[in-house]
Amino acid sequence: MNLDLTGKEAVVCGSTQGIGKAAALELAALGATITLMARDENKLKETLTALPRSHAQHHRYLVADFTDPDQVEKAIQHHVTNYPVHILVNNTGGPPGGLAIEAHPSEFIKAFSAHLICNQLLVQAVVPSMKKEHYGRIINIISTSVKIPLKGLGVSNTVRGAVANWAKTLSVELAASGITVNNVLPGATMTGRLEALAQTRATKTGRSYEEVMAEMVAEIPAGRVGEPHEVAAAIAFLATPAAAYINGINVPVDGGRTGSL
Repeated sequence: MNLDLTGKEAVVCGSTQGIGKAAALELAALGATITLMARDENKLKETLTALPRSHAQHHRYLVADFTDPDQVEKAIQHHVTNYPVHILVNNTGGPPGGLAIEAHPSEFIKAFSAHLICNQLLVQAVVPSMKKEHYGRIINIISTSVKIPLKGLGVSNTVRGAVANWAKTLSVELAASGITVNNVLPGATMTGRLEALAQTRATKTGRSYEEVMAEMVAEIPAGRVGEPHEVAAAIAFLATPAAAYINGINVPVDGGRTGSL
């Protein structure tokens, strides 16, 4: 099985923490040169020093805030004028929790912009390079909510579904060029976002944080919350030559929680 990413260039978004950071570490371990992309330059520099590297790897970073699509576009356009891109990992923080019926329309617009619009700008920038290099892997980190909506995540459920269908459409359009487009769907994973959602739920319901987390775990057949590196392993595999014939799919990484095929 060919899992070697030596000589491949990867852009990993939201890569200073959680799943994004874990994905960058895993891809670098397989030999890829990583370009980190996030808004906090200090955290980018810190993460850069943690990446595995050989003499052939020259890791970099791009500063961009995904609440500003113009900033994202400028950063990636500048990057592709200087470097090829073989792998793009689309990943950014999810919208705040809350019921869909109570969400202000601006919340949907903000989330749609940060997720789908920024993803679109990134893909449009890197696809010409992927076609030229005859190698392309676009991997979107979404959520198991694209299969079964999650309670209390109204805006997120809506926008994640849009991203999943956008990705499926792209997978058909780009397949003939040797470019695959797949979605990884993390379930409950020990990240800052999960902790924040659990704390918010605890505050709203008058329960303790520990009680809320125990309730989440009770729904997971594996009997535990996942770790970022476990999601990163799925991302990394989809980026490799071994995954060339896997295209247009949703891959839950959730310990068996999602109750559908």
